[in-house]
Amino acid sequence: MKKKKQQYPEPTVGGLIISPKGRIFLMKSHKWEGYYVIPGGHIELGETFEQALRREIKEETGLTISDIRLICVQEFIFGKTYHKSNSHYIFFDFLCKSKTEKVHLNEEGHSPIWVTLKEALDLPLEPYTRKVVEKFRRMIR
Repeated sequence: MKKKKQQYPEPTVGGLIISPKGRIFLMKSHKWEGYYVIPGGHIELGETFEQALRREIKEETGLTISDIRLICVQEFIFGKTYHKSNSHYIFFDFLCKSKTEKVHLNEEGHSPIWVTLKEALDLPLEPYTRKVVEKFRRMIR
């Protein structure tokens, strides 16, 4: 009898990036059916959360980030809005700052925008990004 390989949730990081003007960075992604998202991705074996976040943000946006702090942890199980509907992820989402609003997107993102908190909440955000933005709103009240 062939033994089935054990599968586990995949840990990922995401960054809610705040500019010097106090604006939030968002982009659209082919992975989320055109919703606005925060940049992020998988944690590679041997990486810390912070190393993974810095690498993913740099790869996807060209931005260098600082003042990193955990904002929330979310679990994604078999979501319909994601391009891989049979996925199970643990999202570790962080608040961070950038010294510039000048971005250079890689192939994962398109339609980059810097918006106010109010403007962000009026956009079509994928559900997990919306939770991060709403958590940030509660933090700054």
